[in-house]
Amino acid sequence: MNGTYTGVVDRFEDDSAVLLLERDGDVVGQATLPRDSLPEAANHADAVLTVTVEDNAVERLEYRPDETNHRRENAQDRFDRLSERPPDDDS
Repeated sequence: MNGTYTGVVDRFEDDSAVLLLERDGDVVGQATLPRDSLPEAANHADAVLTVTVEDNAVERLEYRPDETNHRRENAQDRFDRLSERPPDDDS
């Protein structure tokens, strides 16, 4: 699993953070690490990071606030579209 991935904070389990590792938009693995090893700004679900893995261990984490916001906005847009009611016959 060595390489550079896009990591997304999926969830927290006690004092651990579980990151889904993506490459080319597909989830290819996951990493579990101490929650306090995350950058402070990335200590929330759905935070997006660049994750560097060397010797099968996470060596570097870089928070990507712009990508985090972009994904949040896209998810909200999808939710909004899905929650719109189709017009009724009287409209």
